[in-house]
Order: sequence, then structure tokens, then C-alpha cells
Amino acid sequence: MKNITIVLALILVASTSAFAQKRSDLTGPAYKNYKPGKEKSEPVAVYTVAKEEKLTGPAYKNHKPWKNTSDKTYTTIAFGSEKSKLTGPAHKNYKPWRDNKENE
Repeated sequence: MKNITIVLALILVASTSAFAQKRSDLTGPAYKNYKPGKEKSEPVAVYTVAKEEKLTGPAYKNHKPWKNTSDKTYTTIAFGSEKSKLTGPAHKNYKPWRDNKENE
């Protein structure tokens, strides 16, 4: 039994170290001068549940997840804002409450 756990632990350690690094092919100056910001990556849409029923008390205790028939609606999460487009003093002095008054 002890030997089995040791072997399983070694397999776990070996597998995590083998898949932990993404760019293991770079060495030397290429590794030193690597700039992750210049790497091209495709944007990925992130979704969240728009409206979810929150149960409390006895309703939560007696809830059967396998009998749940409600449809979930998903919405995308938008990143970025007007402030993220600004730089320098305009970014530092950005006041979001002024934008709300101008839109009204």
C-alpha cells in the first residue's frame, strides 16, 4: 500500500511539472527578451448567468438540483471603459460622475 501511494505521488509530481510551463522551448536570450505583451492572442468571450434564483431557508434545504427545469440566460461580460482609453493626466483626473450628468 505504501509503494502504491509513493508511485502515485511521483506520477502526480511528474505530470504537473511536465504541463506547467507554456513556452518551454525558449532558452537563452530568446527567453530573457521574451515580451508576453507582443504575443498575439485571440479574445475570448466570457459569459455569466444573468439572473439566478437565490434560495434561502427551507426552500434551499429542500431544493433538488436534478429537478431544476428553469432555463438560464447568459450575458457576456464587457471589459474596458472610457477611463481605460485615457492616458496621463486625463486618466488620473477622470471623474465618472461627470459623465453621468452629461448623458442626462
